[in-house]
Amino acid sequence: MANLSATAEMRREAAAPSERNMARLSLEQGQRDTARNLLAPVYGWFTEGFDTLDLKDAKALLDDLHV
Repeated sequence: MANLSATAEMRREAAAPSERNMARLSLEQGQRDTARNLLAPVYGWFTEGFDTLDLKDAKALLDDLHV
């Protein structure tokens, strides 16, 4: 069962940059709600690693979306 959790975590980590890029594209197209709806759930998956470049970038993008 531990392998399933590790696999799920790896998939989540792999999805984060893709979702961030899709959110950024949506934002550039003026679709703020879509961008937020794409990125917020993925960011919420994480419980650690907030000092990594990917998650710092995602947090900055989310902050921009909440303004």
